[in-house]
Amino acid sequence: MAGSVQRFLGDSPLRVALKLIIISFIVGVFMSYFDITPLEVIDRFIGMIEWAWQNGYEALSGFASYFVIGAIVVVPIFLISRLVTYRRG
Repeated sequence: MAGSVQRFLGDSPLRVALKLIIISFIVGVFMSYFDITPLEVIDRFIGMIEWAWQNGYEALSGFASYFVIGAIVVVPIFLISRLVTYRRG
């Protein structure tokens, strides 16, 4: 059991806890210095996800319109070329 926990964490649990404490302290100092709260970080992350979601749909609708425009030209050319090669064979 202890070996699987150590394998999962990548090190002994005590060393991982010590690393997390040190990194959390350093991040806390920087966030305090720049006057950033954890709630602001969560709000910005959610805003980023919402922005990507909204712009993703705009990009997909643009992709769909380009696809239809291209298909109007490509599909008939493909069918004509298949018919021509079919008659030769």
